[in-house]
Amino acid sequence: MFYLPAILIGRATRSLIRMVRPGGGSALPGLILSKLAPGLLAKSLSSFPRGLVVVTGSAGKSTTTKMLVAIVRAHGKEVFTNPSTANISQGFYSAILERANLFGRIDGEVAILEMDEGHAAEITARVSPTQSTILNVLEDQLDRFVDPALVREKLALVAGRTKGPILLNADDQNTILIGSEIGSELAKQVSWFGIANDLIDGTRHGLGAAPTYKTQLPRPRIDAEILTIEGTSATANLDGNVAEFNLPNRGLHYALDSIAALTSASRYLANDFDLALAASVLDELPPVFARGEIAEVGGEEIEFILVQNPMSFQLNLDNLTTNPEQIMVAIGRDVHDPSWLWTVDLSSLTHINIVSGYNYAEIALRMAYADIPIGEVEPNLETAIEKFLALPQPNHGMKTVIFSADAMRRTRRILGFTDPEAVDR
Repeated sequence: MFYLPAILIGRATRSLIRMVRPGGGSALPGLILSKLAPGLLAKSLSSFPRGLVVVTGSAGKSTTTKMLVAIVRAHGKEVFTNPSTANISQGFYSAILERANLFGRIDGEVAILEMDEGHAAEITARVSPTQSTILNVLEDQLDRFVDPALVREKLALVAGRTKGPILLNADDQNTILIGSEIGSELAKQVSWFGIANDLIDGTRHGLGAAPTYKTQLPRPRIDAEILTIEGTSATANLDGNVAEFNLPNRGLHYALDSIAALTSASRYLANDFDLALAASVLDELPPVFARGEIAEVGGEEIEFILVQNPMSFQLNLDNLTTNPEQIMVAIGRDVHDPSWLWTVDLSSLTHINIVSGYNYAEIALRMAYADIPIGEVEPNLETAIEKFLALPQPNHGMKTVIFSADAMRRTRRILGFTDPEAVDR
């Protein structure tokens, strides 16, 4: 009964918001619940009989978590997760409002959650993970984290609090450093995943890990590895067994997410894990919304590409192999320090049709400096979307929208895409 009033207030708030904004109401109700019942999160996440599985790191959390959840569910397990990618504390409180009963209890065997790299350290101080997967450390949100070393320190805390398997990226010096400093007992719990060196060496920017400015550590003995990538087709070796499957989109970063998910599922499911079944799940899995999502708008297919930090922008541009004829770029309020836009190599872009978003001037200036022709700068995002959709159908490729997280959320709301699970391949 202790949490009942708080849950009722949170649900009432959510209902009121959704009356005004369909698909909204995921942030404020969670914030209210966190203030009224701060102990509810730890109580709920501690209630799953098969524990809490955490996926964290600078990039790839949403895709890896979606893959992992789908694989575990295909093996017959009941999973609680956060499909809206609300990966900070108030987002988890919102997820509890969605799924818990009036006493804060959620049905399911296990919670598999992507967690923001900052909030993961805070949450795991209250609830120890049964398993954790740490993907990478990139140059990201320096206005928030100041230095990638701070992110590494927070992720090391998550690893140190993990009671069972710890999954680490063998191709990131930051995660290798975490593994080297984890202690001999915890080191026995570590499994390493990665991508064959020749695949990384064959790309312009690799995986984009942040430098540690320390002596280079050797690559650990690998447990699981991506062997080949051809377009969106990949081959992986997992504990000596080989599987082929399709990636949700182009790029080395999606391959890393897939091998992280496969290794994580293997360690979580142990003897119940079926690699062939897992590969078939990946074959059919669509991308997380806005991460290479292709949606039909007005009878026309449009690709949506989310960029969240310098390397995210870079890797997505490097893999923009479809040569789109029509491109819109929108950079929103979430880019608090637009200076990072100047660190991205934009040479693969030959033109932009429309520039918009709260930081339209900053991205337009950056593109002008790179001599990239811009068709139109439209500060109003809704007007920009209307103009972009009104362009004639392209002769080749498909209309492509590249946006930051804030512009992505606003764009999806304008277009009426309110369900994060309603994504086709």
